[in-house]
Amino acid sequence: MNTALILSGGVGTRISSDIPKQYIKTGKHMMISHCIQAVLSCRAVDHVQIVADAKWRDAISSDAAALTGGRFTESFIGFSDPGENRQLSIYNGLTGILAYYEKKGGDPVCTTGRSGETDSDVVIIHDAARPFVTAKLLNECIDACRSHDGAMPALPMKDTVYLSEDGVSISSLLDRGKIYAGQAPEAFRLEKYYDAVKALLPDKILKINGSSEPAIIAGLDVAIIKGDENNFKVTTDNDLEKCLKILDPAES
Repeated sequence: MNTALILSGGVGTRISSDIPKQYIKTGKHMMISHCIQAVLSCRAVDHVQIVADAKWRDAISSDAAALTGGRFTESFIGFSDPGENRQLSIYNGLTGILAYYEKKGGDPVCTTGRSGETDSDVVIIHDAARPFVTAKLLNECIDACRSHDGAMPALPMKDTVYLSEDGVSISSLLDRGKIYAGQAPEAFRLEKYYDAVKALLPDKILKINGSSEPAIIAGLDVAIIKGDENNFKVTTDNDLEKCLKILDPAES
């Protein structure tokens, strides 16, 4: 099975809003609902688990169902609590996914997905504040996990990149051709990734910044696939304005 883990526990401190950015309405629906709709446009995604604060869960469920109809109702398996940082939120989500498999009596290593093909289970980690992910990108991440332990989309650097040891002066010039900007979704073989994340408990996990970092620390094989510049994360007010122009041109 392929399960999308959507992270919606952040508070969005760089956005001028009284509510977290993922719950801002972009037209008739919240940003997270557009993200869910985009994720479910990929037919290879069997299930959806969401990390979100309890006070937002009813709103998420009703709004996502209104936008996607039965697709969300059929695919949604549960909510998980946000953690102290992003990676702990991911750990909580992974725990929820594995608990769902155990409850259903399924094998969390080898199950039969919608296509009828038997393969290792994959978890696809995505941000609620990235509503423009495409089915093509999701499929490429999932397909890469057939021959790798994980996969992530990345964009090559366009600008010259420098290293500064003190944040004041340039220490060295980096090779731009070897540096990439990572994106989400990031896909991993579920059990291998869970073991890699769990190994960082209780303290090392608090220092993790990117979803692929635990996999890399564990020595897993993480492939790079071509990213998509349109798959941007809404982080600042300018990003939000851009998002509104795309999702709700009439009101922006």
